Amino acid sequence: MEQVVELADLDAVHEVLNAAYGQMRLNAGIKHPHMRMSSWTYRHVWFGELYGRIALEVSVDPMNNFVFGHSGAGMVYYRSGGEDRFWLPGDVFLCAPPESPFVGAIFDPRLSTVTLTQSVIDEVADGVRFSGFRPVSARVAAVWWSTCVHLRDQVLPHFGDNPLVTANATRLLVANTLATFPNTTHAAPTFVDRRDAHPRSLRRAITFIEDNAAAAISAADIARAARVSIRALQLAFRRHLATTPMAYLRGVRLSCAHEDLMAGRGSVTEIAARWGYARPSVFAAHYRAAYDVSPSKTLRSG
Repeated sequence: MEQVVELADLDAVHEVLNAAYGQMRLNAGIKHPHMRMSSWTYRHVWFGELYGRIALEVSVDPMNNFVFGHSGAGMVYYRSGGEDRFWLPGDVFLCAPPESPFVGAIFDPRLSTVTLTQSVIDEVADGVRFSGFRPVSARVAAVWWSTCVHLRDQVLPHFGDNPLVTANATRLLVANTLATFPNTTHAAPTFVDRRDAHPRSLRRAITFIEDNAAAAISAADIARAARVSIRALQLAFRRHLATTPMAYLRGVRLSCAHEDLMAGRGSVTEIAARWGYARPSVFAAHYRAAYDVSPSKTLRSG
């Protein structure tokens, strides 16, 4: 659900930002500010938008979360770790490491933020650490921001109460974030990972997936069930099945959707959403690739 706050008092602005982003101390600000703040919360993901006539400088304690931003107007400034960073309209960025205090400033901004917890990132990859504040390229930055807007404005408002769609949307957002900002996920598998990527781990993972396909399970959940790291799990699926754990899970869910279509347990749109698809067109493409027939035809012939 969207929440909107309009403020015209500097102390009130300070209080709202404190509640949203963590403990901060006001260093300087213009008189007679006007700020509008919108926020959307979906489980472990928080979207925010801040805009108005305001100039503000704050010192911020470690936020303990990853806050990513997109500057639509005005200027945003951060200083942490001895580095000054200025963000201008169109820039995409990581604000600061979760454990690092920083100084921040905004001037007449239209600033959009996406906040991710360490735990939600750990559901996708092992112990990720980001090593840079700027995207690896302008192209991936544009893809990341369009994905954020699509999930925030189109998918999550309509499917926020659907656990599978929400989980898939969250994983998509995290995966895009990992592809956008420099981080440690591309390190080579360790000796332990290679040792653990054996058929027994794979069998445990497959059993867990097939028993829990209707639940909002993550790569971390599957790895815990297989008693290996996420990286070892991914290596096992690549080595023995030439696929990924989440692609295998999607195949199992498509099989469940196929059974629902054959039994006529709802419309194509309802069945697609039941098995984690917010967009029936994507479901139809995946279903046709797997069964060489459209889901609507399967439903009619069931």
